[in-house]
Amino acid sequence: MEKYIGKSVYKGIAIGPVHVLKKRDHLVKRIHVDHVEKELERLEKAKEQAIGQLGELYEKAMQEVGEVNAAIFEVHQMMLEDDDYQDAIHNLIQNEEVNAEYAVAVTGDNFAEMFANMDDEYMQARSADVRDISNRLVRNLAGEEQMDWSKLEPSIIVADDLTPSETVQMDKNKILAFVTVHGSTNSHTAILARMMNIPALIGVPLELEKLHNGTIAVVDGKKGAFFLDPDENEIHLAEVQQLEEQEQKRLLENYKGRESVTKSGKKIHVFANIGSVSDVAYVLENDAEGIGLFRSEFLYLGRSGLPDENEQFNAYRQVLQMMAGKKVVIRTLDIGADKNVDYLGLGQEDNPAMGYRAIRICLEQPDIFKTQLRALLRAAKYGNLAIMYPMIISVEEVKSIGEIVKEVARELDEEKVPYTIPEQGVMVETPAAVMMSEELAELVDFFSIGTNDLTQYTLAIDRQNSKLDRFYNPHHEAVLRMIQKTIDGAHKHGKWVGICGELGADTALTERFVQMGIDELSVAPSMVLPVRSKICEME
Repeated sequence: MEKYIGKSVYKGIAIGPVHVLKKRDHLVKRIHVDHVEKELERLEKAKEQAIGQLGELYEKAMQEVGEVNAAIFEVHQMMLEDDDYQDAIHNLIQNEEVNAEYAVAVTGDNFAEMFANMDDEYMQARSADVRDISNRLVRNLAGEEQMDWSKLEPSIIVADDLTPSETVQMDKNKILAFVTVHGSTNSHTAILARMMNIPALIGVPLELEKLHNGTIAVVDGKKGAFFLDPDENEIHLAEVQQLEEQEQKRLLENYKGRESVTKSGKKIHVFANIGSVSDVAYVLENDAEGIGLFRSEFLYLGRSGLPDENEQFNAYRQVLQMMAGKKVVIRTLDIGADKNVDYLGLGQEDNPAMGYRAIRICLEQPDIFKTQLRALLRAAKYGNLAIMYPMIISVEEVKSIGEIVKEVARELDEEKVPYTIPEQGVMVETPAAVMMSEELAELVDFFSIGTNDLTQYTLAIDRQNSKLDRFYNPHHEAVLRMIQKTIDGAHKHGKWVGICGELGADTALTERFVQMGIDELSVAPSMVLPVRSKICEME
């Protein structure tokens, strides 16, 4: 038995045979060509074929993982047609009179390396996307058949890394787990694993050429461990854990349809966090009482320009209508830090977590903010909407927001467009907002505590820096006292308080949060029932 340790991106236990995805090395040779125009024609045909393939993948992904996760294939189409990328390939073919395969391979390597060397983790993850589209072009130029994933037996997929197109083509019913040597928590594979509840590990130090298909393995997503050719005892332990997981899921089903009320009668609202319209299905499936965080920035990511007012309005209205009167808290644009978009021209920053982000962008670029506010106020007519503003540090910011909301309302009045001004609240993510909580509570309807940022700002630790993992402690007493002070400040003025960060789903803290006086916890849809069960069993 061999044991390897990696990083878990989705917890769970899997037992089964390994299927090693050994990618064929495209030994692309440099060949001199006499007819450059013919080579450019071959390239154009391969590109059109690739666009068609990506369109099919988009449709398949829409059915299986929803619009936001399928959007990666629209991004691939845009990357494939990017002028800089295409010009680089054309220039190589024309100036050096080389074959299209070689020009694509060299250009793909250059662009992938450029992305990999960027500071932003999201942009680093795009390196795999460039390699994906370049490999697709090379395969099409070589006339290679695509792999038939339908013949795959239920397996633990092991690979150096997985591209979005590979994961979407797989039959999800046959994937027991993902294990990769490389990859990041922001990779498409990690996102899909979390969406589909499939155990997944990244950063596992395996030598793929020494692995054989069919070898039995165990993936322990809780411990981040991968056991290759496990002994009988390890398999037995894994089987016991799987049975416990299944029993836990069965017991949790009993909490569907129940209120989240402690034995002494204290009611806590358990809401869900989402990033797209398609995620509402998971909210309803897990019986959440509402949506405590709709990350509206996902409407802005993976595209070449800002979403217009109607596109946003339709997305917000659809979520509200699907939730049928249940509360939906939508966070305004929270771009910046680890979420960047080229078309906003935010540029590189030495310390982006403390830089030009979230409400700061909205107040500096009010036209972008007003477009979103118009869409939100219009959508508020269709359900129980609340608006939440991120990264607040002062009373002055909240007053400025109020003036812009009034201005938007006046414009809608003049245009005779129906709208409603809904509940408005702020995210408490900074020590400044905590210290000003009493004053802020006088100006807003509610607080929602973003514990991810609050923890990093309170402890002065970059939560993206893996070297600091041993120091990053979200259970730190200082963080918990910040939460208590925020709750006290809000309740002094009769305002409700929720938690929408990762800590909200930490059942080790649920009882303490209830004792603190928290009114609402917003968690990943899959954590709604575990948190509710914890509340219901409390005295």
